[in-house]
Amino acid sequence: MQAVGHARSQAAAASRIDPREAGLVAVLLLLAAASWIVTSTQLNGMDMGRWTDPGPLGFFVATWVVMLAAMMFPSVAPMVVAYDRIQRHRRTTGRYAPAGATAVFVAGYLISWTAFGLVAYSLYMSVASLAPGLVGSDQGGRYFAVGVILLASVYQLTPAKNVSLMKCRTPMDFILHRMRPGYRGALVMGMEHGAWCVACCWALMVALFALGVMSVGWMALIGAFIAGEKMLPWKRLANRSVAVALAVIALGVALTPAVAGGMGM
Repeated sequence: MQAVGHARSQAAAASRIDPREAGLVAVLLLLAAASWIVTSTQLNGMDMGRWTDPGPLGFFVATWVVMLAAMMFPSVAPMVVAYDRIQRHRRTTGRYAPAGATAVFVAGYLISWTAFGLVAYSLYMSVASLAPGLVGSDQGGRYFAVGVILLASVYQLTPAKNVSLMKCRTPMDFILHRMRPGYRGALVMGMEHGAWCVACCWALMVALFALGVMSVGWMALIGAFIAGEKMLPWKRLANRSVAVALAVIALGVALTPAVAGGMGM
């Protein structure tokens, strides 16, 4: 009986919500909500459907970082909480864990995604310069967008997607196997997790470029896809559902040109 009671008390303790972790999640969600508001204001009137011009480099980078916070902070919250939990445990055991390391971890995550955004921006501008018809609103741009969205759908079913998605879905395993102390360690770990997240979601982000990177509606849908496959308990179902949804969107763009512009807000 004592053993049963001890097990129950341990289970109850494990099920309790740590107010510090709840507060951290609340901060991330508030930052995401604020980023959605800022993004909506920045992009007001800019959505022109498929292959929306991302604008000058400085504007794109500023907008991209805010977009990342809006789209990614809800789905990255479990990883950030796991990192913060380990940091607090290190402090209680007398090991080095500087204050603010969690914020540095998040900054490293954003750096990886910003690097991806710069590469995507460079490729987009190169294609727009060399073959403007491919990223235009005419029929060529339409079918190129369909191809890009279908590529994202197919990538959902690849081993590379499965491996990188598992890295994102097992935060404590990721943190424990890559723990590095100090601010530099936090930055490197954040960048490593960001790199795995890029490997997991790059095709979805490229599909966003095809659908209209300045569209808040498409941003919200792609962000929901990312959050769903990372956080829902049914990994395979969520992953396959996103693949099917992307294929349906591609079909809609191919058959009905107005589909891509229908999500603008």
